[in-house]
Amino acid sequence: MNPIKKIFFHGQEKTHPGNENNDENLTKLDDLSNLLSLPDPQDNYVCNAWVNISIDILVRNIARASFVLRRDGNEVVGGPLYNLFRRPNPSLNRYDLWKETAAWWFLEGEAFWWFGPDYRGGIPDAIYVLDPRRVRRDAPYGQSVDSLFRGNTAKWTYQTDYELIPILPDELVHFKNWNQWNPQRGVSPLAALNLELEQDYYANKANSQLLKNNAIPQGILKTDQTIRPEEADALERRWESKYGAARAGRKIAVLGKGTSFEAMSFTPEVVKLFELKRWIVYTILAKFGIPPRVANINDKSTTLSGKDTKEQHAAFWKHTIIPLLKEFEHITEAQLFTRLGLREEGIFDLQDIPELQQSEDEQSSRDIAEINAGLKTINDVLRERGKEVKSWGNIWYKPKNLIPINETTHTDDP
Repeated sequence: MNPIKKIFFHGQEKTHPGNENNDENLTKLDDLSNLLSLPDPQDNYVCNAWVNISIDILVRNIARASFVLRRDGNEVVGGPLYNLFRRPNPSLNRYDLWKETAAWWFLEGEAFWWFGPDYRGGIPDAIYVLDPRRVRRDAPYGQSVDSLFRGNTAKWTYQTDYELIPILPDELVHFKNWNQWNPQRGVSPLAALNLELEQDYYANKANSQLLKNNAIPQGILKTDQTIRPEEADALERRWESKYGAARAGRKIAVLGKGTSFEAMSFTPEVVKLFELKRWIVYTILAKFGIPPRVANINDKSTTLSGKDTKEQHAAFWKHTIIPLLKEFEHITEAQLFTRLGLREEGIFDLQDIPELQQSEDEQSSRDIAEINAGLKTINDVLRERGKEVKSWGNIWYKPKNLIPINETTHTDDP
């Protein structure tokens, strides 16, 4: 079988977390059985809604930034390297290349580009994004400290459903987050959130158990008299026939023999679950560097102004997205362009990102201030805006309130 098909089209058993016994009660006695059904941490993208939402927000925005090639300051618009990044492989476009790379980065703390089974050196013909969970590093026994950190003596393998595929170090570009336990592998950013994700999982199960009781009236039939089982069945049938599911607006009812309906309210423990989930949401967003408004969250009683929302989106790019894009640039420079002896460099073009652009009013106010201060001329501003310059635009007109220091007059003290 073709190695590409083995890697990217291998059959996988579909697992559906949460297929436990529906009648399982969340009590202390059930903790052991719950631990046995706890999803693997690798499945947080499936099992935790806010991990899924956060990663989707991040990868969509990262892929918005165009990756361009430059040589000697000029943009490269043709050639093998340009074609490689424009269409990495027959089933992957340039948008999904960075989207998948970033997704694995945030899930596993690392991502792998493989140049394919036909790579023989030089500029590769294709780039395939590998699943880091299936990648293994086979380091030789007794290697030196130098080779440990350089990693150039190790062989990598990729585990398919059928066999191990060997991969040489020069066939890979390895994006990895800093890992204090293993300098050769990345570490998932979710590792520090292990307890929070586990708590959220149990809170979700508790909420699900609460919702499963929706078929039962949200209250109890209470009587101070002793009733026989057949009387209890008769009361139940009478209740369901008169206040059943077809009657959504249920009220307190008296059915005779001192039987009355008493509504049930949430216990303090249930309320704490909602507060816990709210705190976990903000913890996940903080870990991924996503401001609340970027995730469409607003807990304030009043709506945030447009300026606040704009500032949070701009901060998201400046403090979260751009630093990661810079790291990706440095990794590709070291492991691809420099390693292959190429003159080109790859950078992310952020000029078309609206969140990083100033409004026209802000830009005009800034231009006027710089003209008045003598930092620019009118023609400088016109050139920046791509407009035709003026014959008089190179002359600086000094504002009336500016006086040279050597012309300042001093009055004598009385």
